[in-house]
Amino acid sequence: MSTHTVLSAATRVIPVFEYRRERWRNGMGWTREILRVPDNEDWQVRLSIAEIEQDAAFSAFPGIERELVLLRGEGLRLRFADGAVHTLSPPHDRLRFAGEAQVSGELVDGLTHDFNLMWRRDALDAALLHRPLVGSMFFFTEPAVAWAIHLLAGQATFEGEGGMPPLEAGDTAWLAAGARKRFALHGGGELLAIRLSPR
Repeated sequence: MSTHTVLSAATRVIPVFEYRRERWRNGMGWTREILRVPDNEDWQVRLSIAEIEQDAAFSAFPGIERELVLLRGEGLRLRFADGAVHTLSPPHDRLRFAGEAQVSGELVDGLTHDFNLMWRRDALDAALLHRPLVGSMFFFTEPAVAWAIHLLAGQATFEGEGGMPPLEAGDTAWLAAGARKRFALHGGGELLAIRLSPR
C-alpha cells in the first residue's frame, strides 16, 4: 500500500469511547489506541494514549519515530540508555525520539496519561502542533497532506461538514489526504494538530 493511499484513509471523527484499550507490547502498562493507518500490524502512523501507572521500560519500535506529549499527571521522567534524561512536565511538555531507543519512564508523582504519536520514518514526515482553539481554525488537506486533530479541552465542530459529529474533549478527527480541501474547525479549547505527508 503506497503512502499516498495510507493517508487517504476515510475522513472521520473517532470519539473517545471508541479508542481500543490494550496492554503494552511488554505488558508494563496500558494503551488506548486512537487510530492506526493502515489498520493492521504493518501500520505507518499510529496515535494512542499511554496510561503509565508504574515506572516501566518502554517497548521498542525499530524504524519508528515517536513524539510523546504529557496529557495528565504531575510529570514523566524519560531515562535513555545513552544517559540522557528528559522530564515531561505539566501542562503539555513533549519530546520526540527514536522508537528503537532504549528508554524507561519514571513517574514524578503518580500516574500519567501521555499522547503518543508514532510514524514510520522511511515513509512519512510528521509535525505535531499544540494550539489554543479560539473561534475558527483552518486545516488544508491536499493529495499528499493529511491531518489528525486531537481535542485536548473544550468543544468544536467542523463548519459545513454535516456528516461529521462535533468534537468533545478527548475526541480525535482524521482529515484524509485527497482533493485539496479546507476544513474549518470552530469552537473553543485546546488541541494537538498533526500534519502528515509522504517522505
